[in-house]
Amino acid sequence: MLTDDKQLLYDFKQPASKERAFTDIIKKYQEKLYWHVRRMVVDHDDANDVLQNVFIKVWNGLVNFREDSQLYTWLYRIATNESLTFLEQQKKRATTSLSDDESGLSNKVKADQNFDANRLEWKLQLAIQQLPEKQRIVFNLRYYDEMPYEEMSRVLETSEGALKASYHHAAKKIEDFIKNH
Repeated sequence: MLTDDKQLLYDFKQPASKERAFTDIIKKYQEKLYWHVRRMVVDHDDANDVLQNVFIKVWNGLVNFREDSQLYTWLYRIATNESLTFLEQQKKRATTSLSDDESGLSNKVKADQNFDANRLEWKLQLAIQQLPEKQRIVFNLRYYDEMPYEEMSRVLETSEGALKASYHHAAKKIEDFIKNH
């Protein structure tokens, strides 16, 4: 059974139980964070690299976590920021325009050995990769993680109204993409 976050945080701050508590945090959140990162960076190996960086930042920063937000919110914020940093580094390395970078994400989706453009879930993935970065993040958090706008607002440090508008625009673009492809 998974320990609640308050207990995990308490245990992390105790020298004798710090490593066990961190391992429990990883066990509890690794899969959710992996899929959050994977939907942003697309590639499995890239997602694993980003997730490793996330947990390094968590290990180094958890002792200073003030518990102003839930642990889950804090972890998602770190994962989102690390994913955005990774994507930004990819863009700089490629020295391409944003549209070229986004088509690069689409190419990663198409490169998957199970890719079938006629299947709805693949069309959805391609449509998501066509979205601007912010809309893609908001759509993924809402659609896949079922994160409430209030929680998303804390993770992304944006107003709920702006998030609702981003999600609405993203959903409309995805709908149009699927209808036309």
